Amino acid sequence: MSVAPTALDRLVNAASLPTLGLELPLDNDWGATRLRADRAAGRPFGVPDLTQHAELARLADELGFAGLWVRDVPLYDPEQFGDAGSVFETFTHLGHLAAVTEQAVLGTAAVVLPLRHPLLVAKAAATVDVLSGGRFVLGLASGDRPVEYPLFGEDFQGRGAAFRRGVEILRAAWARHTDGAGMELPEPGLDADRRLDVLPKPTGPSVPLAIAGHAQQSAEWISQNADASLNYPRPLGALRLKTQQWQELTAGRPKPYLTPVQLDLTEDPSTAATPIRLGLRTGRQALIDHLRAMGELGVAHVSFNLRPGDRPVEEVLHELAESVLPHFPSPGLSRPPAGR
Repeated sequence: MSVAPTALDRLVNAASLPTLGLELPLDNDWGATRLRADRAAGRPFGVPDLTQHAELARLADELGFAGLWVRDVPLYDPEQFGDAGSVFETFTHLGHLAAVTEQAVLGTAAVVLPLRHPLLVAKAAATVDVLSGGRFVLGLASGDRPVEYPLFGEDFQGRGAAFRRGVEILRAAWARHTDGAGMELPEPGLDADRRLDVLPKPTGPSVPLAIAGHAQQSAEWISQNADASLNYPRPLGALRLKTQQWQELTAGRPKPYLTPVQLDLTEDPSTAATPIRLGLRTGRQALIDHLRAMGELGVAHVSFNLRPGDRPVEEVLHELAESVLPHFPSPGLSRPPAGR
């Protein structure tokens, strides 16, 4: 009996070419022109313009981007971090995206698991998975903003242990039971005979889990407990070391390696690629070459963060769709992208 493809399967091209997605918000508020305008108007740094968020998400889906990723930033911290992330509450936003898109995989990059009760995360994640028709990947992180933890009643130093417990609870909550049995959680003393359960159940055996960075865990633990690695952008030399390690750890059961990239796409297609923080400033020709090199190293999916750019986001989306996406097809597309 054939097994239905998972959301992660929709992000993996068997030809060693990465599929391409986008990190929300779709804005260019870190670009030089917007920064000057925001300073002049007294607008805070790191808070994107969301007035066209739904229209741009629909456009990205219609153009054929393989994934749309949202970030989980519980508290806006202008003093230490100055970045509000995707602004909207993560799972509320994902429910909306499930309704306004049809094909793109939806993902979190990443939910800070120790700051949320894992049973509620399990219910929210399964809900998004069902509402999206199985298009959801749950990216998880241990978090890196110490100020948040005491405000949520959690211990920053203990977040690694809390993360491991949380993943165990997620898997238990998504499991299907027979003979009327319920969820079993040994640590709080919940026995299956009590018949408590979390609904809905995911569309597949589990919601696919991608673990971001190290999450205070060993590489071995992540390779055994994650369905994918969601790792930080690196130059190609450093990337080679990380992908080799991941491939060695998952040799018996290959798992995708996913990474975001901050992208400043120039109008001149022949602009050579130069590094910026966590990404590239480049024309489309060098971008295609760079993405091919990433695919050869084992990167399955690249999500672009367009905030460092200076061009209108819609213009960049169309250029990427017309000139870059055709080189990196997504197996998840059931119809040709718009405009092809």
